[in-house]
Amino acid sequence: MQDHACVPLSDYQEFSPEEMLNRAKTFYASCQRRHTIRSFSDRPVSRELIETCIRAAGTAPSGANHQPWHFVAIQDPDVKRQIREQAEALESSFYAGRAGEEWLGALKPLGTDAHKPYLENAPWLIAIFSQKRGGIHAEDNQQNYYVHESVGLATGFLIQALHQAGLVTLTHTPKPMSFLTEVCQRDADNERPYMLLIAGYPAQDATVPEHALVKKSLDEIATFI
Repeated sequence: MQDHACVPLSDYQEFSPEEMLNRAKTFYASCQRRHTIRSFSDRPVSRELIETCIRAAGTAPSGANHQPWHFVAIQDPDVKRQIREQAEALESSFYAGRAGEEWLGALKPLGTDAHKPYLENAPWLIAIFSQKRGGIHAEDNQQNYYVHESVGLATGFLIQALHQAGLVTLTHTPKPMSFLTEVCQRDADNERPYMLLIAGYPAQDATVPEHALVKKSLDEIATFI
């Protein structure tokens, strides 16, 4: 490697092979209990909990460590209402045929439609934005690299952080999502909406589509050579 400023790796924790496997199996079991749901309770969730989960997302790896993401955590009822109104308007045309028969056919087993009451019911919406320019410090203005991959990693971290904390989530990507830039008052020249994450407690009558429980086997998703 080239010479660079560095510090010793002092916080790595090593476990015995048996403990490593046990921890991996425990985490896998936890992942199996993570479900995407569409029925949320309006029970409040503390801002401190959401802040902590976003901090965890901020530890994700990123291109050149530029951390090209911004999270807008929304609990204001008026803002959530605006988002629901605009998202449902877009989704109405999507389900009316704009998506195409194949896409709509793929969604049918999930039971989704243009109605998105969870955008107001859930205590928190987290709008995730990617940034074209930035850097390791907030005031930097450099080209960001591997932006899509980096923000995807951070989003995955956030979903798992919320799940480990005991909340449920829904990933929502209305097309187009440009209205989020205006509603969240973000810089349209530098930032692009990446995803809208709904977070909270499940409603008492929450369900999981049987279709969503079908996961590919290890042989189908991995090759060992």
